[in-house]
Amino acid sequence: MTASRASAPPHAPLLDYYATPQEHSGFVRDLFNRTARSYDGINTVFALGSGRWYRRRALRRGGLRPGARYLDVAIGTGLVAREAAAILGDTSGMIGLDLSEGMMAVARQSLPISMVQARAEELPFADASFDFISMGYALRHVDDLGRLFAQQRRVLRPGGRLLLLEIAPPASRMGQRLVKAYLGSVVPLLSRLAGSGSDTLMRYYWDTIEGCVPPRDILWHLQQAGLSDIHCDIDIGIMRAYSAQRPLS
Repeated sequence: MTASRASAPPHAPLLDYYATPQEHSGFVRDLFNRTARSYDGINTVFALGSGRWYRRRALRRGGLRPGARYLDVAIGTGLVAREAAAILGDTSGMIGLDLSEGMMAVARQSLPISMVQARAEELPFADASFDFISMGYALRHVDDLGRLFAQQRRVLRPGGRLLLLEIAPPASRMGQRLVKAYLGSVVPLLSRLAGSGSDTLMRYYWDTIEGCVPPRDILWHLQQAGLSDIHCDIDIGIMRAYSAQRPLS
């Protein structure tokens, strides 16, 4: 009898926000539902200038090309998918997926694509369905990195590419203090003006960034999932773009 694989959460439970680990997914869904309509405005403050140009460059660098069958996991309000649509030039081969129906409702206002409500670790698609998968700043909100990456590999076609955009604290202590002061204090304070729990969202964002497993662990889990050609590009010290490929054989 084969032993079951241990779960690999991206961070320890943040019990200031939910009472038990089992409540995590429900908390995340409710939080994003409540903040969906103010999310784009908040993100402009949070993004440290790494907005549309960064997302589009990362997608191109990750290998997205016109004609690709494309899946955006945790599409949110469509910030990454909109840049993908500009590269693809045709939205007919695009699908967005998210746990939050509120986020998808906002995304639909600017993206005429198919959308599916589901968990990132339980992709409801056939094997080898996509040429390219992206996931923008949502890796910290799943329950199991190993299952997430295994599912993403499964639905990629051989030779298909995966791009994960994330944020990690800078290496230097001074950099960590500066980023923590801005993202952990200033941004939540500014977000309070938007209401609808936006300050809670930004505090939670920072806590997941600070508590997330280090980049080397993410790279290891990608390798364990059977992906290859794994890279991590770093910009302005904190922006991470993990890329990988499903092997051809």
